[in-house]
Amino acid sequence: MSEKKMTSSRRHNLKSLLLQIAHGILEEEAANSEQEKQRYMQENCSALSLQGNMQELLELCKKLHQQIDIVDEQRYDMESKVSKSDKEIDDLKIKVQDLKGKFKKPVLKKVRMSADAMLQALLGSKHKVSLDLRANLKQVKKEVKEEEKESVGDWRKNIEDKAGMDGRKKMFESEA
Repeated sequence: MSEKKMTSSRRHNLKSLLLQIAHGILEEEAANSEQEKQRYMQENCSALSLQGNMQELLELCKKLHQQIDIVDEQRYDMESKVSKSDKEIDDLKIKVQDLKGKFKKPVLKKVRMSADAMLQALLGSKHKVSLDLRANLKQVKKEVKEEEKESVGDWRKNIEDKAGMDGRKKMFESEA
C-alpha cells in the first residue's frame, strides 16, 4: 500500500473541524452542569419566605443550622474517605515499585583527578587558574621548649626528692 501524506490544507481543515466539535461538546457539558445545579438547588433548598413573626424566623434559622451541620458532616466524611484512599494509592504505588524489582547501586569506578581537573569539571570554562594547594599552607617552625629538656635529667634525683612525707608535701605545695 502506498501511504500518501496529507496535505497541509486538509490537515488544517480536519483540525478546525475537530476543534469545532470539541467546542460544541464543551458547551453542552457546561449547559448540562448548570441545569444539574439548578435542579439540585430546587430539590434541596426551598424558596425563602421571610413573611411572618419572630418565632417562625427563629424556627427557620434552627432548621438552616441543622442542614448546615448535616452538610458539614457529609463533607468531613468525604474528606476522610478521600484521604484514606489517597494513602492506599500511595501504598499500592510503593508495592508496585517493590514488585518490579530491587534497584542495585552500580559499582562506582575510582577516577584519579587532580584538584585542577575537578574544579574545571565542576565549574566548566570559568576555572582557568591552576591552584597549588600547598602554596596556601602556613609555614610552621618547630620550637623545642627548654623546660622539657631540663626535666628530662636524672630520674633518680626526682624520686629521692619526693620520697617520704617531706617530698610529698613539696609536691602538693608546688602544684598548688
